[in-house]
Amino acid sequence: MALVPIDLLHCLFLALYVALLSSRNPVAVFRIACFKLATCNANTANQNIQAYGIILIAALSIILLLVYNCSDQVLTTRERRLAKSRERAIRSARETAQARERWKSAKDVARKGAVGLQEQLSRTFSRKKSVRQEPSKGFGQPKPGLGDALPPMPPGGPSSSNSKAKEKEPSSLTKMMKSIEDNPDSNEGFNLEIGDKNIKKQALKAKDLHTRSQIFKYAYGQLEKEKAMQQENKNLTFSGVISMATDTEVRKRPLLEVGFKDLTLTLKGKNKHLLRCVTGKIMPGRVTAVMGPSGAGKTTFLSALSGKATGCHVTGLILINGKNESIHSYRKIIGFVPQDDIVHGNLTVEENLVFSARCRLPAELPKPDRVLVVERVIESLGLQAVRDSLVGTVEKRGISGGQRKRVNVGLEMVMEPSLLILDEPTSGLDSSSSQLLLRALRREALEGVNVCMVIHQPSYSLFKMFDELILLAKGGLIVYHGSVKKVEEYFTGIGITVPERVNPPDHYIDILEGIVKPSSGISREQLPVRWMLHNGYPVPPDMLHLCDQISASSSAPTKASGDGSSESSFAGDLWQDMKRSVVLKRDHVKHNFLNEKDLSNRKNPGVLRQFRYFLGRVGKQRLRDARIQAVDYLILLLAGASLGTLAKVSDETFGALGYTYTVIAVSLLCKIAALRSFTQDRLQYWRESASGMSSLAYFLSKDTIDHFNTFIKPLVYLSMFYFFNNPRSSFGDNYIVLVCLVYCVTGIGYAFAIFLEPSPAQLWAVLLPVVLTLIANQDKDSGLMFQLGKLCYTKWALEAFVIANAERYYGVWLITRCGSLMAQGYDLTNWHLCLFLLIVAGIASRVVAFIFMVTFQKK
Repeated sequence: MALVPIDLLHCLFLALYVALLSSRNPVAVFRIACFKLATCNANTANQNIQAYGIILIAALSIILLLVYNCSDQVLTTRERRLAKSRERAIRSARETAQARERWKSAKDVARKGAVGLQEQLSRTFSRKKSVRQEPSKGFGQPKPGLGDALPPMPPGGPSSSNSKAKEKEPSSLTKMMKSIEDNPDSNEGFNLEIGDKNIKKQALKAKDLHTRSQIFKYAYGQLEKEKAMQQENKNLTFSGVISMATDTEVRKRPLLEVGFKDLTLTLKGKNKHLLRCVTGKIMPGRVTAVMGPSGAGKTTFLSALSGKATGCHVTGLILINGKNESIHSYRKIIGFVPQDDIVHGNLTVEENLVFSARCRLPAELPKPDRVLVVERVIESLGLQAVRDSLVGTVEKRGISGGQRKRVNVGLEMVMEPSLLILDEPTSGLDSSSSQLLLRALRREALEGVNVCMVIHQPSYSLFKMFDELILLAKGGLIVYHGSVKKVEEYFTGIGITVPERVNPPDHYIDILEGIVKPSSGISREQLPVRWMLHNGYPVPPDMLHLCDQISASSSAPTKASGDGSSESSFAGDLWQDMKRSVVLKRDHVKHNFLNEKDLSNRKNPGVLRQFRYFLGRVGKQRLRDARIQAVDYLILLLAGASLGTLAKVSDETFGALGYTYTVIAVSLLCKIAALRSFTQDRLQYWRESASGMSSLAYFLSKDTIDHFNTFIKPLVYLSMFYFFNNPRSSFGDNYIVLVCLVYCVTGIGYAFAIFLEPSPAQLWAVLLPVVLTLIANQDKDSGLMFQLGKLCYTKWALEAFVIANAERYYGVWLITRCGSLMAQGYDLTNWHLCLFLLIVAGIASRVVAFIFMVTFQKK
């Protein structure tokens, strides 16, 4: 005897109960009053509630128009208020500085007048003394040294007593003169507020400043003092100038001296040298230029010094302050400026610099001092005029290319590094902009910063601004490493002279490139060997044959020892390439999870504090991209109206067709929108994470801001779909299911955006919901496909939609409802389970996306 399913028995009992109830009070069961503004058709339980949809559409349209047109006005108004506050602070600081200069000028005039009057009085009384004969030499004679300051005492009692009284009570002019001589910097004798000697005691410290106007006044006041002291003390270091100007303890940066001995980098899987036998050191307080022809390994050399060289076999030593320590231990005080201008184009110049300073300066640094650091960098790089301008992107014009390059450098300068490495910072700049940038770097060097930069084709005046030069030949070999002032002397000593009206660095690079041949007959292959012999460095065995040719007038290049070797097979080359790819990927993963001991003595802000900073930045970016969000909402409105009109609710299927369209459309649109969260600023994240910023704070801030779309997009879509489709389920049930669905697909979009390139990520975002929805609609007879559909998020969303709609049926439809649900494998008690599975899938996809982000990121 076949057993009857429990669900079917449950449906039969419910049907009998409803039939009994309807026989007693049919009006209460089957007749329900229509809502206001709604119409009820005959022989149907559905109500026409399109009027509510039109009202909601109008309200949302007004909100979207306001967002579309006024999104930038919020930030613009705020920036305008900040600009006015800064202008007031600048005006106040300049007035204070001018008053201080006027006070100094008046003090100098008074000092000169007092000295002149003193000399005049001394000459007058000296003439009287020489004419008049004194009765006694010992009595009443002034002490030596006072004759120039006081008149001689005449003989007689009253006069001598009066003179003694005058000695005891000197005049006010004498008092002022003595006070000026004793303390030239004092402000006594002048009734000026700026001259109050207790002004430093009355001034607030940086930690006591809270309001924005006070902070700006403090910052610009300090800058004006630094300018004044720089003019008066040009022979002092910048730290000394600041200490004299502020009369406070200056933060000392730790000094980093980087030495390298026999540094050799060989590409893994290939016996190709990127750097070879590089020996030397770069010292703090010096600006070092790295030059050489294309392919000489300049960028590789900087990457090796900063610990960013992956996929290479490194031999030799890199010493930090003479100790064999890892450079990663000092990552918090090392600034690396990449060759490309990787900055946020939808932020202003000041916002880019302020964010970098917040996340990378010491956490205990007061906010006024942090603002002072940013203002000092903006002024030194000449960015005052564009500080409130958007940097711009390829699609949206912003600041000029030279200004963008300086912002790229300023992102590392605001963190006050001890080692600053720059990869071609002057490329694309004119001579004046290059000199402005180099003067800013030289000022950093005066602070004790170790500056090392790659530069191409510098002018002679720019070349002379460097302290040290590292000249590399092709193959990563050093040709010269030493002072810029002695480079011509060295090359002249080996027979290479610079012609007249030729820039020396250009001439040397032309020789290394092979464009120009030296008149002395020296080949370019001999130059690295000559440098090794000049300094007593060991010569590699495969270059010993060049030592015998140094004395010859000319020499032909010798073929490498590997040229005559037999070629390997295609399969062997393919196997070697595969092994090399695996090794490179493994090195990248290991490099991302390096955890060295921190020796920088700097404590950066924690994850929660950085999360707050990231949250503010992402919020600004979303406000500036509000028009794109408005377009997304408009597409959802059109999709909801179209699908709600085309897919009417069928009592036999409980509206499953319309919900199928809904799952596909919402999944597709929300996934594509989620791709923008992590694809547009991928390069910026790689740079920030390499500098030590928190990846967790970055990811959580993006996800937190996207929660706004998680709650708003379902509302936008249902405002059209629900009121045009008229399902039996409530608006709240549909909204809850859609919120869980959007949360799930957004996490999947994160994983696609982080793990895949933009083009395949978009393809997968479109293809996946369609395929999974087709799998989810398979019936029980499909076997494996039906079981596979239970693991798809589209299956859970469809089941939740259908159950919410089916629960609204009553009467004889209970039997039909049970049969239809059983055919699709749905259960009335699984509504909460489906929502839970969607949320769990969203959380799991976000965890996977975060693991991808920290594991497979490019360094």
